Amino acid sequence: MTRRRSTSRPRRTASDTPHSKGGGRLRLIGGEFRRRLLPVLDSPGLRPTSDRVRETLFNWLATTTPGARVLDLFAGTGALGLEALSRGARESLFVERDARVAQALCANLETLGAAPRGRVVTTDALAFLAAPPADANPPFTLVFLDPPFRQQLALPCCECLERSWLAEEAYIYLETESELVPQVPGSWQLHREVRAGESTGRLYRRLSTAGS
Repeated sequence: MTRRRSTSRPRRTASDTPHSKGGGRLRLIGGEFRRRLLPVLDSPGLRPTSDRVRETLFNWLATTTPGARVLDLFAGTGALGLEALSRGARESLFVERDARVAQALCANLETLGAAPRGRVVTTDALAFLAAPPADANPPFTLVFLDPPFRQQLALPCCECLERSWLAEEAYIYLETESELVPQVPGSWQLHREVRAGESTGRLYRRLSTAGS
């Protein structure tokens, strides 16, 4: 979950993450690829989700991630989807509209040897969600949603997810600007919440609708 932010959000500085010439580094913090460092493309507004937030989130998801089918929207560097693969997710689908960023993510999957379990789709996330999923694909059990701030994308993405993309009792992690109180479908129950700087991350669990 490394995303492009609105221009009103400051970029991560050199003190936040190790840097090399031409860009930064993403450090995976748990699982099979623990401590692996991956290059981050030098692109405006692009930065990995912090180690602290990822550590907190995946502690919450410790029993959920193994075997999960993951959808990482507005993927950027794909920090959350990659972390999920490291921690035993069955597969991660990354959706990123910037072709250069998507290409860098593909290269990192190859570097990790995770390409068989990770796939990158180069398209706009909302347009991707607006199309019906392929019938052959099972629904997603874990979704990371971190749209650019202050562009009113959270609500339409949540509505599209609820219509046809989620498994019963799926988990959805939504990160928004802290001043926004997001509107989410009524079947989503807030499970945990974490704040970091100008952003707030909320982990929801979709309630089973079986028999309703």
